[in-house]
Amino acid sequence: MPDFRSYLPILEWGRTYDRAAFSNDLIAALIVTIMLVPQSLAYALLAGLPPEAGIYASIAPIILYAIFGTSCALAVGPVAVVSLLTASAIGQVTEQGTADYAFAALTLAFLSGGFLLLMGVFRLGFLANFLSHPVIAGFITASGILIATSQLKHIFGISASGHTLPEMLGALLVRLDEANGITVIIGGLAAMFLFWVRKGLKPSLRRLGAPEAVADFAAKAGPVAAVVATTVAVWVFDLNAAGVRIVGDVPQSLPPFTMPGLSGDLIRVLLVPAVLISVIGFVESVSVAQTLAAKKQQRIDPDQELIALGAANLGAAFTGGYPVTGGFSRSVVNFDAGAETPAAGAYTAVGLAIAAMALTPLVYYLPNATLAATIIVAVLSLVDLSVLKKTWMISSADFIAVATTILLTLGLGVEIGVAAGVVISVLLHLYKTSRPHVAEVGLVPSTQHFRNILRHQVVTDPALVTLRIDESLYFVNARFLEDLLTARVPVGGDVRNVVLMFSAVNDVDYSALESLEAINQRLKSLSIGFHLSEVKGPVMDRLSKSHLLHKLNGQIYLSQFEAWTSLTCDEGDSKNISKWCELPPG
Repeated sequence: MPDFRSYLPILEWGRTYDRAAFSNDLIAALIVTIMLVPQSLAYALLAGLPPEAGIYASIAPIILYAIFGTSCALAVGPVAVVSLLTASAIGQVTEQGTADYAFAALTLAFLSGGFLLLMGVFRLGFLANFLSHPVIAGFITASGILIATSQLKHIFGISASGHTLPEMLGALLVRLDEANGITVIIGGLAAMFLFWVRKGLKPSLRRLGAPEAVADFAAKAGPVAAVVATTVAVWVFDLNAAGVRIVGDVPQSLPPFTMPGLSGDLIRVLLVPAVLISVIGFVESVSVAQTLAAKKQQRIDPDQELIALGAANLGAAFTGGYPVTGGFSRSVVNFDAGAETPAAGAYTAVGLAIAAMALTPLVYYLPNATLAATIIVAVLSLVDLSVLKKTWMISSADFIAVATTILLTLGLGVEIGVAAGVVISVLLHLYKTSRPHVAEVGLVPSTQHFRNILRHQVVTDPALVTLRIDESLYFVNARFLEDLLTARVPVGGDVRNVVLMFSAVNDVDYSALESLEAINQRLKSLSIGFHLSEVKGPVMDRLSKSHLLHKLNGQIYLSQFEAWTSLTCDEGDSKNISKWCELPPG
């Protein structure tokens, strides 16, 4: 019978929760709450949803993550990339601003939560490893560019649409003459202020003698200052009458109980986007959680994180939200503020609930341009085009994967971009393993070690070919090994024995076994011995279940030096080689 307590990490850390942890969590929650209020409103705007949806999506999900999550610092809620994916997915179903749009967002969160929960229950967290980090970096970079571009319409105060970079830029250029000058000033000043806050406020305050804690808090509260200043300016000067678009009425209430749509047509349209959102959200969340956990010598459980994120998304689906995941910026703030346990997230949810009840009337005059500036400043930190240079220098295959992901995301949209990223990651893995590194090795003089004949001065015997295979053998690369040996051991040559060094082979599947049998049969027909060395136990177990061992035209040696001694020293007649056969063992 399964131990259900393992699915509730709160029972573990809750037993040792003390006053010191409570104090640290409460301070961290205060700082994160101040940061989350404008950020939640901004990301809801990015997702094409009413501003209150961002706050709703930041309350119940955080509480549920605190119960099921394993990270002490991860802060769950709306994030830029997931918000963009949400807008892209739902935009294909219905138009923004309609009841059906919000309804579809609930369904998307429900499907995403259900998929994550199932992956967690079946312990499938390892599947995220098939997404290569360069591809993820390329997708996030392209998404950051798309997000920043999509918010320029709010900076200019014009109406524009589009899901790709060419569409967005074209729509902006067509309507640029309709830009509202006051809106441009508000958005431009807000963006410049936020950039300065992010980079220059803290050093400036430190130079003026402010304590580290005060300077740090002021830097994190910068977006709140921008919100307050621009809201007051719009209210005092009645700038909305001059065409400045504002947030307007935001319901003054706690998250409502909502029901996602479960119609077959809606589920069919949103299922694939939900899966893609889940995968990207999980990879981003786990990457952040593992990075922060390592700093405190803690660990997280990726499979339990799937369950926690699944529960968080289901919570969003039933409380008026939309898909959520762990955010990088707010998690780092939570960590730096001293969060000790996931309880900090629960306290943040309480703070956001108070804000939803008491502060929403204060954002009536908040200009959309300020929220857009908040998003632009936040997402531009995600843009890292240097990944192109780094991958170009290290791996041409990785460079092609990153460049393709970026171009497809910018040119065809985020859904095609993320789908391409998944496909490219899998193809990249298959390509690399389909052409495993195979080195012909020889004996390092005066040792029992064997190294690549192209990199080291080694002793070789023309009658003996030893190949070290640096990859597990399976259906993708089995034929590659056959072709390699056919080219290396031609008919009528001097080779009398071939040894495959299996020290790096961790697994052999049925297709590879068939290839090994074919190699054995060919070499036997040429009167050439076929041998294996340094075969690992699990691989030997697999070989013993096949016909290979019974038909093997040679032997299996415990070590490569034993194979060398047996096949070269006992059978060879070269004086140049025989002198290395007198080495003492070990």
